[in-house]
Amino acid sequence: MCSEMAALPKMQPEVDIREMSPLALAFAGDAVLELLVRARLVGTTRLQPGRLHAAATQYVSAKAQFRELAAIEPLLTEAEASVLRRGKNASKASVAKHATPEEYRASTGLECLLGWLYLQGRTDRVLELFEVLWQAGTADTH
Repeated sequence: MCSEMAALPKMQPEVDIREMSPLALAFAGDAVLELLVRARLVGTTRLQPGRLHAAATQYVSAKAQFRELAAIEPLLTEAEASVLRRGKNASKASVAKHATPEEYRASTGLECLLGWLYLQGRTDRVLELFEVLWQAGTADTH
């Protein structure tokens, strides 16, 4: 298992996680995914910063997350699938320039799920799903 999140602090949210909006969870999940991807790229490649950004986009763009979500959906528990749906159904004021509304909603759902898991301290599950996402993203880039 990777150790990308070993140094991250365990979260003890003051707000009940069940009361958090899906977009707040997605906000946290976006950061978690970005950190995992960046740490993996820096730890496994010798790319220069500009190329690191381009490589990271292959994993964290709405289009990429839409594709990667297909790889993890069959692995989700009922509770995780419910959180994913909440994230997908969250209202959005805008849509990404380079993604369809469906891709954008799916990426918000994925980020919501990752944020929900992280804020519960379930970094083991975040890492387990990240491994599947990484493999799916790597397969898409080759």
